[in-house]
Amino acid sequence: MPNGWLSMEKNAKIYIAGHRGMVGSAIRRKLKSEGFEHFVDRSSTELDLRDSAAVADFFAAEKPDYVFLAAAKVGGIVANNTYRGEFIYDNLMIQNNVIHQAMVHQVKKLMFLGSSCIYPRLAPQPLKEEYLLTGLLEPTNEPYAIAKIAGIKLCEAYRDQYGCNFVSVMPTNLYGPNDNYNLKTSHVLPALIRKFYEARRDQTPEVVIWGDGSPLREFLHVDDMAAACVHLMDHYHEPTLINIGTGEDICIGDLARTIMEVVGYEGKLVFDATKPNGTPRKLLDVSKLNSYGFTAQIGLKEGIERTLRDFEANYAAYCA
Repeated sequence: MPNGWLSMEKNAKIYIAGHRGMVGSAIRRKLKSEGFEHFVDRSSTELDLRDSAAVADFFAAEKPDYVFLAAAKVGGIVANNTYRGEFIYDNLMIQNNVIHQAMVHQVKKLMFLGSSCIYPRLAPQPLKEEYLLTGLLEPTNEPYAIAKIAGIKLCEAYRDQYGCNFVSVMPTNLYGPNDNYNLKTSHVLPALIRKFYEARRDQTPEVVIWGDGSPLREFLHVDDMAAACVHLMDHYHEPTLINIGTGEDICIGDLARTIMEVVGYEGKLVFDATKPNGTPRKLLDVSKLNSYGFTAQIGLKEGIERTLRDFEANYAAYCA
């Protein structure tokens, strides 16, 4: 390990970009549970990360020691395909500003959080880190994926040129507390939780799911994601990206049936095969992650049960 690339000190000043989002809030919870207390917080209304001058002023004033870059414009198939310009522009601006100022102000370490959609649409499964840039991307989320790939390469370039300890982690599909339940912009798992919950409540006779149910997806509870990020912040210092996932996947049809069971919905499940499926399969190879001493602990059904309890407790806020 290069000189100075050590574990985070308990009194370190930590900036979590996106600390109110699902991933950022989970990282904060995990850090607090381990005794970290010195956080530099700015909400998106207080600091627009797309504003280069504002981000420069923030870093100059606060000088954080460690940065978790979890802020991003995110969404599911509909959002990615509808707001293509916003998804590439906003994400490029956010990550460029934060990564650049982290270099300028010599933060001890930055962790950039990407997405498994960076991998080619038809790459061999499971997806190994070295498959990056070996084929065409899934068209429906290409702008978002290209922005994330640019962030990975920016971290690598700043590492090469300036010696920055910047690392990139690629999580699989995440779910859990503080997820997005807006049916126009959410990912599949939270969307299904809301659909089945409301269908049970309203006694709706059927629930329609986009696609034919065949695509395979991997899901990781956000508390496992946060634990992995904190673990890797202390132990991972390689220039190349690293996957974070469970190493297991499930077809959308079986996912829907599992959520139906957990929610207790007894109506009919209908698949609309006229709607897009997206990538046929997206499973991460997590052997590298496992070799660094981390394995996900929360099973999918347990994670859905936890998430449903949180959703029910916060329904008014999530679905306002």
